[in-house]
Amino acid sequence: MEDRGSLWLPEGTSTLAPAIDWLFNFVNFVSVILFVLVVGTMLYFVYKYRRRAPNERPAPITESKALELSWIVVPTILCLLVFTWGFKTFIRIGVAPPDAYEIQVRAQQWYWEFTYPEGFKTTGEIYVPEGRPVRLLMNSADVLHSFYIPSFRVKHDVIPGRYTSVWFEATKTGVYDVFCTEYCGTQHSYMGAKVHVVGQNEFNEWVETGGVGDLATLPLEQQGKIYASKLACVTCHSVDGAAGTGPTWKGLFGQAGHATSAGPVTADENYLRESILMPGAKIAQGYGNVMPANYSTLSADQVDALIAYMKTLQ
Repeated sequence: MEDRGSLWLPEGTSTLAPAIDWLFNFVNFVSVILFVLVVGTMLYFVYKYRRRAPNERPAPITESKALELSWIVVPTILCLLVFTWGFKTFIRIGVAPPDAYEIQVRAQQWYWEFTYPEGFKTTGEIYVPEGRPVRLLMNSADVLHSFYIPSFRVKHDVIPGRYTSVWFEATKTGVYDVFCTEYCGTQHSYMGAKVHVVGQNEFNEWVETGGVGDLATLPLEQQGKIYASKLACVTCHSVDGAAGTGPTWKGLFGQAGHATSAGPVTADENYLRESILMPGAKIAQGYGNVMPANYSTLSADQVDALIAYMKTLQ
């Protein structure tokens, strides 16, 4: 039968999901049974031993050794069972297979950046092959983040100054959500990404193109629109005039008297290029110097494409 998930969890699409789901459902099932037993017994006693007359006095009750032993032994067995089961699952999800394909993950306010062994990077999306273990070696450039893929049942904190890791083996092609589940600042709720699970042959072809596919065949402004999404530019810069962490791109190009920390400027190609590669040189008035420095490593083609896209946002 096809797994369509449950009230609590989406469809499990990794080799780790069944073990985690079984443990999760077992704990929930036992908790419901204990809740019904305890609350049901309590309500029964409230009714059975209610005071029926003002002068009624209850008869002394002698303790039951068997009953006292049962509520000590049974919970102890349940706790040991859950601990053993959980510890084995914890070890399994914590140790990646030695042949796992390793991808570097960098968390930064407010996007995810992925670096592949072949040397290229993607932002806001990650491609992985179906049926092959993938290990994510993660670190943070600023504050505490948490990497979570609900469908794969993997979640781990991403900590500044050290490496953490998770691994998974996807069992079904498709696109899956990534969330940051540790509050990391004003744009925390927008810090998402997508996992694209594809067949091994399709993944090999994607890797051969450096992760950009046929991007070079598109018009420059369309390339820029794709880069704006891939590089997470639109996380901080809106394209519809809405307020954001950085100034909106709508109507920015050609704006005369654009207020900056270095005085009014014309927002022409040179200003936009400088703002991308050296974001601290002229900071737009009313905004902080919070743009990540890693954008200074963008290629000339990427910068040209982004500027061409900005020109269309009038």
